[in-house]
Amino acid sequence: MARAMVLFAHPCAESFSAALHNGVVESLTSRGWQVDDCDLNVEGFSPVLTAEERRGYHDEATNTEPVADYVARLRAADAMVMVFPVWNFGYPAILKGFLDRVFLPGISFKLEEGKVVPNLRNIRKLAAVTTYGGTRMRALMVGDPPRKSVTRAVWHVCRPDKMRYLALYDMNRVTQEQRTKFLLRVRAEMEAF
Repeated sequence: MARAMVLFAHPCAESFSAALHNGVVESLTSRGWQVDDCDLNVEGFSPVLTAEERRGYHDEATNTEPVADYVARLRAADAMVMVFPVWNFGYPAILKGFLDRVFLPGISFKLEEGKVVPNLRNIRKLAAVTTYGGTRMRALMVGDPPRKSVTRAVWHVCRPDKMRYLALYDMNRVTQEQRTKFLLRVRAEMEAF
């Protein structure tokens, strides 16, 4: 059975992000995926990269010790779905911290002659489900860092066969009908994932 790691990064259970997260988990489960539902806030994940962790960052023999459980879960996954809101044109701190602390040398990439070589090749499918407070134009004006980070940096270390970036822009003004339509789109994408 294929295994999907769902990384969820929003602290509020009543949020639209939580509804998207639930839709992703339900849709994948209904299609037969074994889902590792990693709700970073509920699990109490600490996003802070400590001084000791940073000093040992490149020591592949020991760098995973503080986050060994998360590394094992990531290595066991065939797919990864990131569900998060865009805040200040970036990831929520807890998700950024997950990437800083878990996407380590020897885990998500290898450094060969100073170049990043993909090492998370077990992730064959990658998706992001996200919302933006501002319009697509506002995001483009600042370069849309979350989209580029997922579709370039995270994509690069995985090199998946399938990649989806599903975004609902202008959350400050979208209607309930637009939110419902987006949720249905996310569910359909996950059913075909």
